[in-house]
Amino acid sequence: MRLIQVAQQAHDLQRAADFYSRLLGVQPAAVYDPPGLLFFDLEGVRLLLERGAPSSVLYLEVEDVRTSISVLQGEGVEVVALPRVIFHHGDGTLGPAGTDEWMAFIRDSEGNTVGLVSRHPPAVVRDSAPG
Repeated sequence: MRLIQVAQQAHDLQRAADFYSRLLGVQPAAVYDPPGLLFFDLEGVRLLLERGAPSSVLYLEVEDVRTSISVLQGEGVEVVALPRVIFHHGDGTLGPAGTDEWMAFIRDSEGNTVGLVSRHPPAVVRDSAPG
């Protein structure tokens, strides 16, 4: 089984198209208005923004969540939660073994919450005491 589509609520399709085009770095794949459907293709998974869809939380992988949040803040995007490590993948069950999963949350143009996720090797903690 493979995920092929995720739907998210969007009241204003043009505003949502502008927001997600900037966030995802791609243009919409298709718009059907009426009835009010906007599609993005995310490497074979369709993101459907639809007037009648319920609100959900999307989790999007980004290269570096800290950098992404900084850029988005500069563009005036509301940050709901700043980046932080939420999990260490010790065994590879839910992510690459030996990485820390960083997550932050933003509010999209339609009031929905979007999670941004990146995975990196743990930061090396240096002892600041003189040696």
